[in-house]
Amino acid sequence: MNLFLRLLALSLATGLGLSAALPRVPLPGNGGWDYLTADAAARRLYVTHQDRVHVLDLDTLALLGEIGAGAGVHGVALAPELGRGFVSNGLDATITVFDLATRAILGRWPTGGRKPDAILYDAASRRLFSFNGETDNATAFDAATGRIVGTVALGGAPEFAVTDEAGGIYVNIEDRGETVRFDARTLAVTARWPLAPAHTPTGLALDREHHRLFVGCRSQQLVVLQADTGAVIASLPIGRGVDAVSYDSSRNQVWVSNADGTLNAFHQAGPDRYEPLRTVATASGARTHALDAKTGRIFLATAEYLPTPPAAPGQPRVRPAIKPGTFGVLIVQP
Repeated sequence: MNLFLRLLALSLATGLGLSAALPRVPLPGNGGWDYLTADAAARRLYVTHQDRVHVLDLDTLALLGEIGAGAGVHGVALAPELGRGFVSNGLDATITVFDLATRAILGRWPTGGRKPDAILYDAASRRLFSFNGETDNATAFDAATGRIVGTVALGGAPEFAVTDEAGGIYVNIEDRGETVRFDARTLAVTARWPLAPAHTPTGLALDREHHRLFVGCRSQQLVVLQADTGAVIASLPIGRGVDAVSYDSSRNQVWVSNADGTLNAFHQAGPDRYEPLRTVATASGARTHALDAKTGRIFLATAEYLPTPPAAPGQPRVRPAIKPGTFGVLIVQP
């Protein structure tokens, strides 16, 4: 019996709250997390976790090792043709470069912008982009040399980004309620599409064949855009606290993960037709995920929380602390 089946049997036997029916892979370390990245071709799963990246085998779910990245790790981008990967470090404003085969650190690149969050490699231009949340811009690097080739002024705080693999980059601007498109080579902004009445866009995915963007908004809406014109095709209800969206082109499915412990799945009946497929109970805080394009499995990072302390008068609500030793990855079958 492989590790995945053992984990499934364990989770079914013991129960894990909302995620009682979902297998869970425990991972070491404490603290927060952000994006996950699945490399379907190389069969690797990268899970960001505070100051490191856990690397798992996508088939056996065995922990292969860790990349000691930096402070405030957010995302991982992969450049297979260069044999290297990249990690965005939000607290020290750097990019960690690592060898895909050995996981050895090859260098650290300053971004020139504050709080790099999302990170994206564009194979068409061979450029790496860090999206800097506190300077409202993106830094463009030559991915082979680390040379900064320019910046893109985005006019607001960037969140997740995707590439059309033909030189077009799309990024959500969280505080302006927009999706922006820019040219990966010229770095010129070529479109700016308001999402109102939806607002606070975070997760983003792209159907490259049909030119459809899937924008997860904190207004509890999944907005489907025409990727050439920005026209709104559909607006679908989702859970609270969305932070990641993925599109499964093999199965015509869109997945949306939310901090309220729900995972929404939609069936793409056609480029302009979307139907609710199911809502999976995951776990509170399981807001980010990665899709394995080969198997269709969804991987979500989460942990348990300690009781929330009361907020002081006149102060914002205090975020609950993470319970030590409870971090791990949940697995959802397609």
